[in-house]
Amino acid sequence: MRVVLQRVNHAQVAIDNNIVGKIDRGLLALVGLRNGDNSELVKKAAAKVAKMRIFEDENGKTNLSLADVGGQILSVSQFTLLADTKKGNRPSFFDAMRPPKSKELWEEFNQEMEQKGFHVETGEFGADMQVLLENDGPFTIVLDLDE
Repeated sequence: MRVVLQRVNHAQVAIDNNIVGKIDRGLLALVGLRNGDNSELVKKAAAKVAKMRIFEDENGKTNLSLADVGGQILSVSQFTLLADTKKGNRPSFFDAMRPPKSKELWEEFNQEMEQKGFHVETGEFGADMQVLLENDGPFTIVLDLDE
C-alpha cells in the first residue's frame, strides 16, 4: 500500500467540472493499493496517517497531527502510485490491485479515518478526476507500507 499525503490549505476533486469532494485545511491522501494488501494493512495506514505529526506548532516545529489542528481528509484512489518504471518508457501497473477488492479496501481506509473522528471527503473510485489543491509548505510525504 502506498499513500501520498500532501498537507493542504484546501483541496477539491471534480468529475466533469462537478465538485464531488472538498476540504479546507488538512491532508490530500492519494491511496494506491497493491496486490496482497489487506484490511490489517489498511488499519495500519489509517493509524499512521492519523498520528503523523506534519503540522506546525506555535514554534514552527512539525509537532501536531491532523487531529491536533482539526484537519480534514480528501481521499482519492490512485492505482498509478504503484507504477513500475524499471523497464522501458511505459509504466507497468502489474502490482496494482484490481477492483473490486481495491475499491473495498480504499473505502475501508476512508471508514477507518472517519472512525478516528476525521471529516473525510472522497473522489469517485475509477473515475477520471481533476484534483485542485493548494499545498501548505509544500509538504508531501510518501507512506510505503508493506507487510
